[in-house]
Amino acid sequence: MTAASSSALPSIPARGSPATQRIADCGRRSTAFLDIARLPDDEAARRLRSLEIDILVDLGGHTLDARPGIVARRPAPIQVNWLGYPGTSGSTAIDYLLADRFVVPPEHRQAYSEQLVYLPGSFWVSDSRIAPAAAVPSREDLGLPGDALLFCCLNHSYKINPQMFDVWMRVLRQIERSVLWLLATNHEVEVRLRQQAERRGVSPARIVFAPRLALSAHLARHSRADLFLDTLPFNAITTTSSALRAGVPVLTCAGRSFAARAAGSLLHAAGLSSLVTDDLAAYERKALELAGDPARIAALRRALGDRLRAGPLFDAARFRRAFGVLSRQRTG
Repeated sequence: MTAASSSALPSIPARGSPATQRIADCGRRSTAFLDIARLPDDEAARRLRSLEIDILVDLGGHTLDARPGIVARRPAPIQVNWLGYPGTSGSTAIDYLLADRFVVPPEHRQAYSEQLVYLPGSFWVSDSRIAPAAAVPSREDLGLPGDALLFCCLNHSYKINPQMFDVWMRVLRQIERSVLWLLATNHEVEVRLRQQAERRGVSPARIVFAPRLALSAHLARHSRADLFLDTLPFNAITTTSSALRAGVPVLTCAGRSFAARAAGSLLHAAGLSSLVTDDLAAYERKALELAGDPARIAALRRALGDRLRAGPLFDAARFRRAFGVLSRQRTG
């Protein structure tokens, strides 16, 4: 793969979603488009070799529907782990991991089977063309109190552990008229989390759940939140990007693993390193500090738009150029 040629090689069965169609459309504009989703691993690897690809970038890693068996068959001379799986592959079939100096500090190199390739800014990039819907619902339309301080974590509920929930509930107990806005995943989770809130001295009515929406509508409603509270040890990653795009500051606590440092990478690239804490005690103090200073939250929100426009996080063209340079360095 070079800056002048590329191949799109979807390995996950199409589900008819707009995202799937968009990938297919991009692939048809590439030098080659090959749908290997329904091919066995051996045949898929053989077809890939026939394209004489220089660099294969695996976007799945160890995730649902990924195809590590194809990568294990070495269909390309250089194989790269990037984006889909926040950590090391642990595989000798993967040569490089695309990272940055925050998400994988040099002193953590020994924990990764791949050679690290450091990207400028962040390992992450988002498409700036995906914009919030023009119509922004009011808090009242969303079932939220209009005058509350609105914390949110519109992220997968499996990332919420008891230690994290303890911190959030202590913050809610200390900040009157604050509400925690979470993503609805299933009814049982909603019931359990409200029960756990009550056991920690917080009214269940202060935990509000948001139904899933199309991305543009989700980004529009997301802007109604005041502060996003991240999770540890598995950060919000795509969700942090969505919050920042919606103009919502994100507070995170950086751990040691890739998954525990990913949100911090995005925040550094967005010019919000002051919102990256080193332990949960500091995280809790920062949440209380910000909650007690609405003017500071407002200032962060105002600055966020300018920083994102000037920074690398939503600049796909800048990322493409950087990736092209790194690719040519490794293929000669």
